[in-house]
Amino acid sequence: MPIKDRRTKILLLLYLIGEFEFVSISENLQKIFDIYFNQKTRGALSSLVNKGLIEKEDSENVSYRITDRGLQQLCLEFPYFRFFHREWDGTWRIISYEIPESKRHLRDSLRREMRGWGLGPWHRSFWLTPHPIIPNLRELVTGKEEAQYIQAFESTHVFGDVADLVEKVWEKSRLDSLYRNLFKSWHTTLSEDRQNSEKMQDIIYAFIRIIRDDPGLPKSLVGKDWIGFEAYKLFKEIRSILMKPITT
Repeated sequence: MPIKDRRTKILLLLYLIGEFEFVSISENLQKIFDIYFNQKTRGALSSLVNKGLIEKEDSENVSYRITDRGLQQLCLEFPYFRFFHREWDGTWRIISYEIPESKRHLRDSLRREMRGWGLGPWHRSFWLTPHPIIPNLRELVTGKEEAQYIQAFESTHVFGDVADLVEKVWEKSRLDSLYRNLFKSWHTTLSEDRQNSEKMQDIIYAFIRIIRDDPGLPKSLVGKDWIGFEAYKLFKEIRSILMKPITT
């Protein structure tokens, strides 16, 4: 599984399989997402419920679904999903940090924490994103040593070619190529003579590896026909074909 954190796995499972519908986490789903109902998993589920990130439905088969709050939490790891459900407010967030080489451990830690925020390198020490992450940044660094090295700004775009900006900062053409290769790999997987659960696992893992690094740019920046949006539509079609026999 490309993701190690148990809580993130759960949120990702619930969203990719059910979006906002209740999902019974069957043995097959546990296997696909490499998450099993041991004490740690039960504790993670209880914590997510208590924090309002997921909801639990007690029925013949206990089911869970992700909440909007849970989706926003997931979007801090996978910004790819954020603008599927809300419009961009047109505000750019700009983060600048110059942490000395002697404090390299702080810089590396900060980069790991911000990895899922859709940030792209604009200029030296300046990072750009359309995602509303300033509150998360403030929560992350307040009271910590690295706070003294960070400046954050919010702005609107005044003039200049936005398409050129998107290509320069996020390498849209490279992402396009990655998605096209993903489609080819999916086609190969679907044509193989294997169990549906095995195919679905490979489909999901390949998808996660791509969207983990997709900055999740809104339609107004990449266009409504952006291949990244098409990838999710195709994923849902594949899910409907492969998942029905293996969710029980």
